[in-house]
Amino acid sequence: MSEVFLGLGSNLGDRSGLLERATAALACLGELERSRWYENPAVGLPGAPAFLNGVVRLQTALAPDELLRQTREIERGLGRDPLRRAGSRSIDIDILLYGKQVISRPGLEIPHPRLHQRAFVLVPLAELAPNLVHPVLGRTVAEMLADIGSADVKVA
Repeated sequence: MSEVFLGLGSNLGDRSGLLERATAALACLGELERSRWYENPAVGLPGAPAFLNGVVRLQTALAPDELLRQTREIERGLGRDPLRRAGSRSIDIDILLYGKQVISRPGLEIPHPRLHQRAFVLVPLAELAPNLVHPVLGRTVAEMLADIGSADVKVA
């Protein structure tokens, strides 16, 4: 079993309902614990609706590629257009960390390449695992969050 952290986000439709449905689907893949939901402005999308975001910790036997396939299938089932990877979306599920693995190839990059720059990811990740160390940067989640602050991220 591997400890995996996934970031979830939604800024269209019933945001909390979509996040809850995604979480329920992910729970079928292994033992799951989730953070609270947090609201924040849409980063890089002027005028777009605010996002609800959170993080789940998943204990799973799935390999990274299979986990990616499963998360994409959950997204499609919840109305995500698979061809549109940026912009407003009904649901977004990102693999943030997969144990201590470092993977960099087309279509799959672990740790998530912008994890350390995103308060909307670090705040809920710090709720679950503040002392978790980034396998490339060698810094804890709490340290990375302290670097960028969290002013725009509020508990929903």
